[in-house]
Amino acid sequence: MANDDDDRPRRKVTHEIGQDLSELSVEEIGERILLLSGEIERLKIAETKKRATRDAASSFFKS
Repeated sequence: MANDDDDRPRRKVTHEIGQDLSELSVEEIGERILLLSGEIERLKIAETKKRATRDAASSFFKS
């Protein structure tokens, strides 16, 4: 027999900076670490693209 929890949709993992972590399980903390690691990687990629655009524009206008 299936557990009733299996039928419920999983809530989306979100994290708020400064959030109280004391009521989170080890698994929930792990999920947040993965979420934030992915977000950090996304930010690094965006930063690299923006720097390249800025540097290209700066180089163009210095010429």
